[in-house]
Amino acid sequence: MHHQDDDEEIIYISKSELKREANEAADLGKELMDLAPAQLDKIPLSDDLREAIDLAHKIRNKHEGFRRQRQYVAKLVRQEDPEPIIEALNKLKNLHNQETLKLHLAEQWRDRFMKEGNDAVQAFIDEFPGVDIQHLRQVLRQALKEKAANKAPKFYRELFQIVKEQLAFD
Repeated sequence: MHHQDDDEEIIYISKSELKREANEAADLGKELMDLAPAQLDKIPLSDDLREAIDLAHKIRNKHEGFRRQRQYVAKLVRQEDPEPIIEALNKLKNLHNQETLKLHLAEQWRDRFMKEGNDAVQAFIDEFPGVDIQHLRQVLRQALKEKAANKAPKFYRELFQIVKEQLAFD
């Protein structure tokens, strides 16, 4: 009864499972098409898929031609192993999230400097001993003068840059 063994090897995939996979591939394709070329360089894509995405970026008319190109990208995504692509996308998102967190932290430090003055500077120095203390205090004084005189926030921005540089080395 070798016939039965052959039947056991057949794997049935439901219509809804096929549709779910097609939708996931379309979503992944759209996500890839939303990335900048520099970001795409960090993702393992076949040459055909990369060319299709690059072509989609060049399409000016975002109607029928773009829709067809999006479908073609989804078709190519279905032919590839999605795991390495998804993994690379997650790393890219994680890097973006980390950068966003650093920017928020830099804003918090700057605001704290403006409110607390030297106490905040000392706390910052304790946490980041490599900072140029004299320059930091000087820029803070100038930023506070700017704020009092209602001037353009040149030193306020510079204060942010000083903090941002320190966070990048951490």
